[in-house]
Amino acid sequence: MRAVVVTEYGGPEVLTVTEVPDPVPGPDEILVRVAHSACNRADTLQRMGGYRDPVAREHEILGLEYAGTVAAVGERVTMWQVGDRVMGIESGACYAELVATHERQALPVPRAVELSDAAAIPEVFLTAWDALVVQGGLTSGRWALVHAGASGVGTAAIQIAKAIGASIAVTCSTGKMQACRDLGADVVLERSPADWATALRTTVPDGVDVILDVVGGEETNRNLASIMPQGSIVQVGLMGGAQTPVNLGLLLVKRVHWIGTTLRARPIEQKVALSRRFVAEMIPMFESGALRPVIDSRFALDDIVDAHRHMEANANIGKILLDM
Repeated sequence: MRAVVVTEYGGPEVLTVTEVPDPVPGPDEILVRVAHSACNRADTLQRMGGYRDPVAREHEILGLEYAGTVAAVGERVTMWQVGDRVMGIESGACYAELVATHERQALPVPRAVELSDAAAIPEVFLTAWDALVVQGGLTSGRWALVHAGASGVGTAAIQIAKAIGASIAVTCSTGKMQACRDLGADVVLERSPADWATALRTTVPDGVDVILDVVGGEETNRNLASIMPQGSIVQVGLMGGAQTPVNLGLLLVKRVHWIGTTLRARPIEQKVALSRRFVAEMIPMFESGALRPVIDSRFALDDIVDAHRHMEANANIGKILLDM
């Protein structure tokens, strides 16, 4: 099969498409013929030698999510048949024509979603839903704040918050503010260095209930100032840096729940449990039209260098897809 293999670390130009052996599914796994994958920030970090795939593989293949059809099934598989439409996340190896995954980690492609769009769902909607709802406890009537509102995770978070009856504020660059409003964000704030924290207090003076932060860095103390007492800050990324002075006094006085989380490093049992709950709670919202994938652009697999350059330019609104 053809796949994007990392043989050295560096900029987008180090990425190459090459032939590698096909994966062989285990007894509880399905083999997916990947039609589409998508770019994520984790891919760019791994390409540069950071945030490595926790699974040891013969070849280091990038890619955290896929959409395609079942090509083969292991001997103990009961949930899927050859030809079924599936999507899902893996710890790596999805920038490839074939990927093997545990049958219970795979998700059904919603009937209302074209297979060509489905790869824009798994990573960002699972991440946003897990952070806001499962870990953050967001419910109807509460307020969320999400940074990078026009990113893949941000556009998913806006939709999820509105679908469950919550209110949501987002930060983003000025050129992406209208896109966030169009998705339903209640408050759209210009990102730092603009003083978004002061602006937020004019609408939500007591603070928000949950913050989903992919930035870290200088936003950390603003988050602590903007969270309500006993609220939850869910840290899912560090685009703004991992090191910063922190006002621990606010953390204590407000009794804040500050949660660090990633999907990639979790044990298979936790990934399976999250996937099955996502099928029960979120897939019906795609069927009804309450949720939809937001797609910025598409690149052929052979154009992977350009796809990574586009992501690193921070030009995208929503997901960058790869067509096999």
